[in-house]
Amino acid sequence: MKSNDQILETLNEQLAEELTAVNQYIVHSEMCANWNLDRLHNVIEKRAIEEMRHAEMLIARILFLEGKPVVSKLNPMHVGAEVLDQLQNDHVAELGAVKSYNTAVQQAASLGDNGSRALFESILKDEEAHIDWIEAQLDQINQMGIQNYLAQQMG
Repeated sequence: MKSNDQILETLNEQLAEELTAVNQYIVHSEMCANWNLDRLHNVIEKRAIEEMRHAEMLIARILFLEGKPVVSKLNPMHVGAEVLDQLQNDHVAELGAVKSYNTAVQQAASLGDNGSRALFESILKDEEAHIDWIEAQLDQINQMGIQNYLAQQMG
């Protein structure tokens, strides 16, 4: 099924965002594993896998619409040197993702592409859940301090 070039461009832009997120989260996850912050490592690793599934769904949609998935493009990554930096960088990235998915939903609806709209809405809900989790972690750090927070993330 041939699609509108604007939708294909948006799908590829979202794909670049997801592939960038996968890489950023994998690096953060492995850094946490290296620091023996096993609980944090596991949660971030699961988020990386979820972002990978988003990329997979976007690729499938692009192919369905007879487009070419661009998997070689990544956006700049922002790897944090410490856990607080990582969470803050991830928060900024997720806020950007929510904004771009909201725009993509509106674009797809205006162009009558309800299949792409539904995909964008589905991923948008996941990205909002990521923000909620990150904000909860930042609140915990604010309330108990970074050292107490990190102690809870071990083992």
